[in-house]
Amino acid sequence: MDSVTCEDKRRIEKAEILSEALPYIRKFYQRTVVVKYGGHAMVAEELKESFARDIVLMKYIGLHPVVVHGGGPQIGRMLERIGKKSDFRAGMRVTDEDTMDIVEMVLVGKLNKEIVSLINRHGGQAVGLSGKDAQLIKARKLHVFRYQGDDQPPEIVDIGLVGEVQSVNVEILRLLEKSQLIPVIAPVGMGRNGETYNINADLVAGCVAGALQAEKLLLMTDVQGVLDREGSLISSMTVAEAADALQDETLKGGMIPKVQCAIDAIQAGVGKVHIIDGRVPHAVLLELFTDHGVGTEIVKRRP
Repeated sequence: MDSVTCEDKRRIEKAEILSEALPYIRKFYQRTVVVKYGGHAMVAEELKESFARDIVLMKYIGLHPVVVHGGGPQIGRMLERIGKKSDFRAGMRVTDEDTMDIVEMVLVGKLNKEIVSLINRHGGQAVGLSGKDAQLIKARKLHVFRYQGDDQPPEIVDIGLVGEVQSVNVEILRLLEKSQLIPVIAPVGMGRNGETYNINADLVAGCVAGALQAEKLLLMTDVQGVLDREGSLISSMTVAEAADALQDETLKGGMIPKVQCAIDAIQAGVGKVHIIDGRVPHAVLLELFTDHGVGTEIVKRRP
C-alpha cells in the first residue's frame, strides 16, 4: 500500500462511500420517500443545488421521491412588500382572502415552479402540483382552540382560510411515480365548496406520506434535529418517547408540530420519520444512504 498515492486514496474513499450506500439502495429500491423541503435549504443557492441533485439521484437509483415544499418566509416578505402585515395566532398565519391570494401566488406560482425547474435542470423530470390539481388534497377549515384555564371553556380562534388535510388523492401520485415523474407539491388544499386553504407544509407532507404508506418521511429544518432539555441532539426516539416529550414540554416552538406530524405519520403506516438539518449539504443523501445519518429518527418501536 506504500505505492498508493493521495489521489488513489481519494478514489478509494469515494468507492467506500458508494459501497456503504449499496445496502440502503437495495433496501429502499422502488420505495416511496416523502421529503418536506423548507427553511434555509430553500434560500442558500448551494443548498438548493445540492437538494435538487439529491432528489434526481434518488429517482435514478430506483427510489420514488415526493417533494412537499414550504414557503412561509417568502410569503411574509411578499406581504411586507405590498404593505400587508403578517398576523399569527396560535402559531398559525391568519389567512384572509387577500392573504390567501398572496399565499397561492408565492407557493404555487413562484416557489413550486422554481423547484420544478431546478430539479429538471439537474436531469430529473419533476411535475409541479398544488392540492387543487386533480383534487390532490381535499381540505377543511382548521379549528384552533386557545386554553383559558381549567375553569373556562377553550377560546375558538378564527384564523381564516387555514386548513387541515381531509384526504389525499393517492392515484394521481402513483400514476406519476409509474411514469418516472417526481411530484413537487405546494401545500394548498381545496375545500368542499371550492374554497382554497393554506395548509402547514409539515402536515401536508405527513398526510401524503401516510396515504402513500411511504418508507420514510424526511422533514427538513434549520436545526440539528430534536434536542433534549440540555440542548443535546436526540438521535433516535420511539413514538412513545416522542409523545412523552410533547407532554412534558421538552420540545419548543416549531419542533412541536414537526414531532406531532412524525407521530401521526408513523401511526398512519410510514416506516420511519427523520427530522434533519437542511443547512447541511446533501442532508437527504446523508440520512438515507450512510450508516450514521443526520438529525433525529422517530420510529414506531425499537428493534
